[in-house]
Amino acid sequence: MSVGMAAPRTPYACDPDRSRGRLVAEPPSRTRSPFRRDCDRVIHSTAFRRLKYKTQVFVFHEGDHYRTRLTHSLEVAQLARALARQLGLDEDLTETLALAHDLGHPPFGHAGERALDACLKEFGGFDHNAQALRVVTSLEHRYPEFDGLNLTWESLEGIVKHNGPLTDRSGGPIGRYREHGVPVGIADYVKTYDLELWSFASLEAQVAAIADDIAYDAHDIDDGLRAGLFHVDDLKVMPLTAEIIAETAAHYPDLEDVRRGAELVRELISHLIGAVFAEAQKNLAAVKPQSAQDVRQQSRALIAFPAEVAEEEAAIKTFLYQHMYRHERVMRVMGEAEQILFDLFAKYLKSPAELPPEWLLGAEADNEGDRARRIGNFIAGMTDRFALTEHQRLFDSTPDLR
Repeated sequence: MSVGMAAPRTPYACDPDRSRGRLVAEPPSRTRSPFRRDCDRVIHSTAFRRLKYKTQVFVFHEGDHYRTRLTHSLEVAQLARALARQLGLDEDLTETLALAHDLGHPPFGHAGERALDACLKEFGGFDHNAQALRVVTSLEHRYPEFDGLNLTWESLEGIVKHNGPLTDRSGGPIGRYREHGVPVGIADYVKTYDLELWSFASLEAQVAAIADDIAYDAHDIDDGLRAGLFHVDDLKVMPLTAEIIAETAAHYPDLEDVRRGAELVRELISHLIGAVFAEAQKNLAAVKPQSAQDVRQQSRALIAFPAEVAEEEAAIKTFLYQHMYRHERVMRVMGEAEQILFDLFAKYLKSPAELPPEWLLGAEADNEGDRARRIGNFIAGMTDRFALTEHQRLFDSTPDLR
């Protein structure tokens, strides 16, 4: 089958007609599948719109052409749908998970996450996947009969487990959660609605996760080039990108740097997508899952990079870490951004009346942990722009973040 062609729906795809349903039962839509309905709810959510002014790497006002969380999420969705189509998976569920995967990110990217994690350290910390679950299960207030978006079990599972299981069969935390345990927002929720934290998620969720990696790699290169943090020829230190650069030079010897960079990004995406597709076909042929539940029972993810490509991809992440994420300019701005969130958290904790009235409803019954989490939820929902505006309102001096 050509990589560009859609495969027929496979038996191991998630079937919307066999969804495990929603926590709050609703009549089915006359015109949309359950997964399409989930996707539409994510798109129309307040949290999704706010991604427009949330940092990917560069703060929103540093330039109109850099990625924001919103444009990143759209690009992840495009890559994920392309892979889902090739593999015969449910595109609507895949798109839902791609668009929802960053709903829990606070302002100022990973700097904001570090700051909130430190602020909430005594109360369970901050984890953006747990925060995304809070957003779609409680923090959105758009429907008369429930808080959140009341997404299907499959969508909630994918939001929580797209990077793999969180626990073993006995409930013991594994992987990145082994040291500090399952984040409180997830651990509390699964007492009400069991998302089977011990199993792998659907192929649709696995596709969304790897599409996120591919988008990060390719588009952070694009933004880093645009920002002048490094140049096209600097990427020759890695065999994969060196090969793409050489092939581009052979075909277009006089191409200017902007187009060289764009061609590099395109070819890199094609290479990584093609590698994932081939590896997935090999893994599926070996395992022969007959249902989505068969996929969940596996001992490893079936959507993955081949070993040699995983090494190439890891090298790209190392390059970006050294030349972009740890660049002096980026580090200075992110350090100032962290301090803004530290300041806001301390101010609201000392003077809760500074919170908007709607965020104080029910606050009189809060203990110390509840109050801290309420403030954390409020700050996590802020855009970069609103966080700066609030800091300017509450403090005499606010960094420019440029």
